[in-house]
Amino acid sequence: MSNTSRRNFLQKAGLAAASFYIVPRHVLGKGYTAPSDKLNIMGVGGGGKGYSDIMNSYNKGAENIVAIVDVDDRQIVRIKKDLPKANYYRDFRAALDKEGSNVDAVIVSTPDHTHATIAMEAMRRKKHVYVQKPLTHDIYEARLLGEKAREMQVVTQMGNQGSSGDGVRQMMEWFDGGAIGKVKEVYVWTNRPVWPQGIPYPAAGTPAPAELDWDLWLGPAKYREYNPALLPFKWRGWWDYGTGALGDMGCHLLDPPFKVLGIRDAIDVECSVGSVFLQDWTPEYIPQGCPPSSMVTLHYGPSKKNNSPVKLTWFDGGLRAPHPDGIPSSEIIGDPDGSNGVILIGSKGIMTCGTYGMYPKVFRNGARVDESELPKASLARVKGGDGGHNTQWVEACKAGFGNMEVSSPFDYAAPFTESVLMGNLAIRSYMLREGEGRNAKFTGRQKLEWDAKNMRITNFDAANQFVKREYRNGWTL
Repeated sequence: MSNTSRRNFLQKAGLAAASFYIVPRHVLGKGYTAPSDKLNIMGVGGGGKGYSDIMNSYNKGAENIVAIVDVDDRQIVRIKKDLPKANYYRDFRAALDKEGSNVDAVIVSTPDHTHATIAMEAMRRKKHVYVQKPLTHDIYEARLLGEKAREMQVVTQMGNQGSSGDGVRQMMEWFDGGAIGKVKEVYVWTNRPVWPQGIPYPAAGTPAPAELDWDLWLGPAKYREYNPALLPFKWRGWWDYGTGALGDMGCHLLDPPFKVLGIRDAIDVECSVGSVFLQDWTPEYIPQGCPPSSMVTLHYGPSKKNNSPVKLTWFDGGLRAPHPDGIPSSEIIGDPDGSNGVILIGSKGIMTCGTYGMYPKVFRNGARVDESELPKASLARVKGGDGGHNTQWVEACKAGFGNMEVSSPFDYAAPFTESVLMGNLAIRSYMLREGEGRNAKFTGRQKLEWDAKNMRITNFDAANQFVKREYRNGWTL
């Protein structure tokens, strides 16, 4: 063979050999996923709920976790063992700068007060986002995140996993089929708080541990000294960081009535809250913290699905809704232990459920209706139900914006969160006062009328300070 012929032969042989590496997936074997078919994910918040969000989205290696961000090294010990190939960062901004070109999507599972700043920065870089409930810390943030998601055309999902559950869809089918008629009244309750709440702010005084970047943990919140009583779970009861019982469970328990009835913006809101007395005649005054219990009432106008005004009442801190006359007295409503529940009172019957829309039931004429007598299934189910909430978002990200529905996109989750946080606005307004002690005048204890379009309380201007908080210097939305 001449040298020229030999060179030609080797070139053709090399090309032929190389071509064997570019083959369809099915040739490589069942279950094989090409690297190009994996979603590259960054997780912000690696402990607690962040761990489960990341691992559910990772789906045993079906996707790729590029980076994990957490301000507290103690919170990521477990996930570092499970995902040793991921890169680790403390600052989400540095992580996005360094890993941005390698990341398709970002999971935000941090304390409530940092959700918006992280999610907004990710969306600015055109990353798909999954954000734990509540979507944001205040109403203004929710409005802006919803607008930014539409502008950037990214796939979004709020982490209220019950929105993907079978129970919510079953309730929608029953209602749409006329099982309970028009609904005029809704009751919802939770046993939260299950953390210290309604107490004076705990004393600080110890330096932050070396494993924690306290300044980054504070994020946009005003500066306070490190306080070990806040981390890792007890921040929920303090307004600078958490959103109380409503923020913790509202997005889970209010989702079924919102989806079933198609309601959106509240017309007005009012509340009353529990008091703690450590001295005679004078209740503790703790405006920086959530109260031990509350009852919030919101009114909604008729919707396309439910042609009737709706009065929705929320209870927390051990308060419960009254047992309706149309349900047998011995019947447990909501969760099996009664800790959380939802009641929709209609013109023809009553429908109930527990957390995530689980344990749905219909009652008519004082008795429970057998499911065989109720409208049949007609809505598509999410694979894995509430357990498939993360993977539904992942698949939608890979399909691309607008090509696949998700259960709680920001187009739904943002206005829904606004409505949930209306309750907190009312609670904080309820605590506004002039003067001190027994002679104090509580000026905000009234029904607050809401202009949803302009995000304003129209009859008590002082309440509008709780629509949008002030960010610390160096932080913007």
